[in-house]
Amino acid sequence: MTPIQGCETLAVRPYVLTALPTDISTNGANVRVKPNTDFIFQGWNDVGFHGSNQIPTPNIDALAYSGVILHNYYVLPVCTPSRAALMTGRHPIHNGMQHEVLYAQCPWGLPLSEKLLPEYLKEMNYSTRMVGKWHLGHFKAVYTPTYRGFDSHYGYWVGHQDYYDHTSQENPLYWGYDMRHGVNNVSWSSYGRYTTDLFSEEAVRIIQDHDDSQPLFLYLAHLATHSGNPYMPLQAPAEVVHQFDYINDTRRRTFAGMVSKLDESVGMVVSALKEKGMLDNSVIVFSTDNGGPTNGFDNNVASNWPLRGVKDTIWEGAIRGVGLVWSPLIPGPSRVANHLMHIQDWLPTLLGAANYTGGQFHSNEGLLDLSREPTNMEAYVKR
Repeated sequence: MTPIQGCETLAVRPYVLTALPTDISTNGANVRVKPNTDFIFQGWNDVGFHGSNQIPTPNIDALAYSGVILHNYYVLPVCTPSRAALMTGRHPIHNGMQHEVLYAQCPWGLPLSEKLLPEYLKEMNYSTRMVGKWHLGHFKAVYTPTYRGFDSHYGYWVGHQDYYDHTSQENPLYWGYDMRHGVNNVSWSSYGRYTTDLFSEEAVRIIQDHDDSQPLFLYLAHLATHSGNPYMPLQAPAEVVHQFDYINDTRRRTFAGMVSKLDESVGMVVSALKEKGMLDNSVIVFSTDNGGPTNGFDNNVASNWPLRGVKDTIWEGAIRGVGLVWSPLIPGPSRVANHLMHIQDWLPTLLGAANYTGGQFHSNEGLLDLSREPTNMEAYVKR
């Protein structure tokens, strides 16, 4: 699938995630494969396929309209609990991460007794790569990504950072540089470059250098469109922001630039998969980890319309996520799935798609077979 560049679109707010039904049914036959899985992690109303035309998101929309839109998809109200649910396949009340987010000084993390998604996939000979935000604990090395099943990690450990200087400021006492390769290699060379660009380039490099004798699991957890540090919460390259001069609110204009760079990243990943010859056996998931920070929450200006509420509340604006699945392996694409789905469902769903037989999780615990859902994309787009 070639990413669309510059078309008019509807509008929605993105987080990125990827998934498949547990049994991939093609031409009446059940096909068991080990698909490459690309998981892109990113209110409700800031992406085109949800109806907004203020901020074009052509690459995300191309995946949505030729894939499966998850219309009743739910997440947690804030970052850490959602990421814990994703990685463990369990609600945070069962993995100890039901509290608020982890802060830089927190002396705990996602319990080491929890087995994570990349650890399951390693048992199936997957190459497991992570790019971006971790936010599941770092007070000891054993809590960081490369000790939890990932072969590599380029990104940051805490909840946010400045988009250019890559420091994280939570209060005057906790403020430091947080961009690294693995545990011991701080990436000083990243200083001064835009975070979204850095993560996009790393994801593309991983795909280009991948040994395709192994299946690939790429977890791309963007900073965008999260707020940066309090002194400059919204940041995007000036030349991109200028494309949105028709937006009167200067903060919203910058936010639009952040969304646009995120959409560009999705296009880069899809193009890299195609050029590498991996796209036809790939599953791409796009998901948010919480609702949009609207009305100045964290000095941000996202939109969750028409949903009530904002990030870190109990309303749908906080917990109803943006989600889609794209893959040539899914039968009957270009449709909307109305199944109720939660972010914790991805682990058993993806393991089922890869035919995991190791025990604890089985394919029948994953997402319902999407091929049973009626095709209703046209009505969804026109609503």
